[in-house]
Amino acid sequence: MQRIFGALLCLASATGLSGTVHAAGAPVSLAPHRAVYDMQLGDLGQNSGLAGLSGLMVYDFSGNACDGYSVSFRFVTEFQDANGGTQVTDLRTTSFEAPDAGSYQFLTKIYIDQKLSESTKGEARARNGKKQVELKEPEERSLSIGNTAMFPTEHLKRVISAARSGERFVAADIFDGSETGDKVYTTTSVIGAGRNETLPAPANLAGLERALDTATHWPVTIAYFEPLEGLQGEQMPVYQLSFELYENGISRQLKLDYGDFTIEGKLRELEFYDTAPCVR
Repeated sequence: MQRIFGALLCLASATGLSGTVHAAGAPVSLAPHRAVYDMQLGDLGQNSGLAGLSGLMVYDFSGNACDGYSVSFRFVTEFQDANGGTQVTDLRTTSFEAPDAGSYQFLTKIYIDQKLSESTKGEARARNGKKQVELKEPEERSLSIGNTAMFPTEHLKRVISAARSGERFVAADIFDGSETGDKVYTTTSVIGAGRNETLPAPANLAGLERALDTATHWPVTIAYFEPLEGLQGEQMPVYQLSFELYENGISRQLKLDYGDFTIEGKLRELEFYDTAPCVR
């Protein structure tokens, strides 16, 4: 199930909301917040090996374009297999991304049935036109990820900027520190037409309906591919992530598609934090 966690980590900074409409060339502003999602099994193929899935995702985002962006993320999931067995997996991650995307620190721990199974810790830095990762866990080593790899918040801003400008396709390499901290995903994002119509808000999210009335949002699908050098022909994605993306980062109606099964996420709670002005 590690591939599931990698996909969810690529949603960094993707749960803020603003009713403000910005010009296409204006800076992207992301709202500090805490969001809770209910996660459940969607479509299920015969070869998936799964019988059921349920979980809760808690996402805490803070920071701004002056101080950088911090994310605290937890995803607890219970899996049921076709033989009646169950497994509870608890993913916990924290990260910090510098405001100029000059560095990215990450720490991820995965617990299976309350026992620590995996731990990944490291920092990526941009220096002299290159990006270098210094891993501390699961082992100490250094590696280069190339100068084109984008960090999660950097990529999210790129997609929002493209959507505002009417672009419909964004290709990018992404490094988020997932799995063993040494993988860069090749991605393609397809952005649908922007719209402002009201979406049904969860009943317990008081006041959200008015914000949704005026917030521009776009349907986005991001396909993640393994970076294979010299690959010829059409490559199938490892997974695809679809969601409704709002102007300052909120994502609703999440869907992770692995081909043989899907996982769906619905926003249950949303709390905004006070923000300090960022003058640059």
